[in-house]
Amino acid sequence: MLGTFLNSMMMAMAMVTMTAPAPPQMTTVAAAIDSNPNNASQDAADPRAYLNEIDGDKAMTWVEAHNLSTIDKLSKDPRYSEYQADALNILQATDRIASPSFARDGMIDNFWQDGTHVQGLWRRTTWESYRSGNPQWRTILDVDALSKAGGKTWVFEGGDCLPSASNLCLIRLSDGGKDAVVVREFDIAKGEFIKEGFVLPEGKQSVTWVDENTIYVTREWTPDEVTSSGYPYVTKVVKRGQSLDQAAEIFRGQKMDVSAERGVLRDIDGKYVMDTSYRGLDFFNTELAFYPNGHTDTHKVVLPLPTTATFSGYYKGQAIYWLKSDWTSAKGTVFRNGAIIAFDLKGALADPAHVEPLVLFMPNEHQSVAGATQTKNRLVLSILSNVTSEVRSFDFGKGGWTSFKLALPANSTLSLTSSDDESDHLFVFSEGFLEPSTLFCADAVTGQVEKINSAPERFDAESLQVQQFWATSKDGTKVPYFLVARKDVKLDGTSPTILYAYGGFEIPMQPNYSAVLGKLWLEKGGVYALANIRGGGEFGPKWHEAGLKTNRQRVYDDFQAVAQDLIAKKVTSTPHLGIMGGSNGGLLMGVQMIQRPDLWNAAVIQVPLLDMVNFIHMSAGASWQGEYGNPDDPVEGAFLRSISPYHNVRAGVAYPEPFFETSTKDDRVGPVHARKMAALFEDMGLPFYYYESVEGGHAAAANLQEYARRYALEYIYMSQKLMDNK
Repeated sequence: MLGTFLNSMMMAMAMVTMTAPAPPQMTTVAAAIDSNPNNASQDAADPRAYLNEIDGDKAMTWVEAHNLSTIDKLSKDPRYSEYQADALNILQATDRIASPSFARDGMIDNFWQDGTHVQGLWRRTTWESYRSGNPQWRTILDVDALSKAGGKTWVFEGGDCLPSASNLCLIRLSDGGKDAVVVREFDIAKGEFIKEGFVLPEGKQSVTWVDENTIYVTREWTPDEVTSSGYPYVTKVVKRGQSLDQAAEIFRGQKMDVSAERGVLRDIDGKYVMDTSYRGLDFFNTELAFYPNGHTDTHKVVLPLPTTATFSGYYKGQAIYWLKSDWTSAKGTVFRNGAIIAFDLKGALADPAHVEPLVLFMPNEHQSVAGATQTKNRLVLSILSNVTSEVRSFDFGKGGWTSFKLALPANSTLSLTSSDDESDHLFVFSEGFLEPSTLFCADAVTGQVEKINSAPERFDAESLQVQQFWATSKDGTKVPYFLVARKDVKLDGTSPTILYAYGGFEIPMQPNYSAVLGKLWLEKGGVYALANIRGGGEFGPKWHEAGLKTNRQRVYDDFQAVAQDLIAKKVTSTPHLGIMGGSNGGLLMGVQMIQRPDLWNAAVIQVPLLDMVNFIHMSAGASWQGEYGNPDDPVEGAFLRSISPYHNVRAGVAYPEPFFETSTKDDRVGPVHARKMAALFEDMGLPFYYYESVEGGHAAAANLQEYARRYALEYIYMSQKLMDNK
């Protein structure tokens, strides 16, 4: 997933009806060139085509030269070493909370990185030891040692353990942070990879345990067995001791799918229920099929639910679905989009034409469901109301569905970190812009909540406050945003302000405690604004759908409305207003820079999409047509060209000096978008900063040291542009 694509640390970075702003402090006007995609013929030779070759010598020479230039210019700032050291101290602090994950037999797992363990340790302790506040950890896997032995920068992507024999796990390892992974079988009890165990070479792949000696593997079996999005769609059965060429095919999706695979449905105890198969018709529509008669059965049942409906769990025989569009049952009952519904799965499979669900939860217009999980005896939902969280515990019995709200902190962001399938405990983090993370353990049956640990404050927040405001977008829609600023902020238009947003893929942006942002920006007098624009998931499916495809200009209008509201309130003004965002948010920033160059004085554009005419042919771009549309469609293609940053840089226009960031090993969006946009700026005589991390994948950093360097570069850039110009 694109956004999800977003690593939580990406959110650590960034933040705001118009009066006449002061003229922006531009330095250069774009020169006219024949190779500008804005006016060049479609069949014209592309002088920047060499940058398409990800690891090409000429491309990497260009990358290295611009990396050196950016580091040279920004690291000469006398604040740089301080910023980098402060960021690294925060990221590597040994007193931060070790994020827990429930494992079998009362054990707690954690993945830990610090100055010594750069790539990290997968480690384990008992619940009693973890709860004591001074846990005694046993190392399961030392990723640094593994990297050193293999001569690679391995990034640990987790492991899937067989429920009935939880010492057997299939470990996913990424070379430098790519989405493509190597899978190797590991014995937790022995702390070693299993000789003659399951091994899958690198690829974008998925693997599912069937039993101790059998797995389902979905991968690129032959060079042409990937979808146009670059994902596999053929599943085979691999038996222990077999080579991959001996595997037997059990499921095949279609070439036109985004991805497809066969899997296994289990109950909360890990017991086999039935096989399933999945076909991603596009990013938001799926065909989920059930095979009620076992592994070898070819008879499948597809329930008559909308293809937009998301299967969210199997609880006490009930199938849990999240509706993303309205649906009318055979009896004529109308179920509204955004609802969580449930029904007896085996009964529905026996008579699929007459599925009649019950509604567990129906959000109002300012609510949405942020997530779902299960404990041994409860279903748990995380719910957003006006972008703040609550957590509810649900039970199903003879009287139907009942629920209650867990007594967790109000007006905060609550994250369901891990739930226990052997008890009813779940870990929940609570945080806010100015409130460090606090870890709670809640009992989903009794409702008891216990505070486990709190992270220390990393920056001085005493003089700061958080406010929520609503801007009015171009079509009259009210758009909320959060503002973090000093209590005595001067409303004279001079406050250096970072405005952050994402605006896509139904991903909500919530308040979070970013220690790096606080230390490097807020503590130094900066202001941060987080915009909850359409396209996201703050208010459910309709909020997302309002910005899909040719409606996407609404997303961009929302963002501009927030900026104009900040300027109208005299919080800031163009010379002191910068923008920041990554992935889909990187596209958002690229569009804003091109559409309203008069509104910003800085733009950090992270791992972005920028060529919206050709994005379906770049990395995994074809998978996002459900979000953006199809460039080959006459109507959608015309719209995409009209908003494509790469195709709308115009001669004679003064643009803010942007900072492009990407990663060579980003195999999701890819570095080509950022490379070619920067090269176009270069060809047109426009100044820019460019930094491409060789490793890191879509997160653009493979370890804490790389994050610290990137943060230092970003905040020095923002400080120079927005603070130093008073």
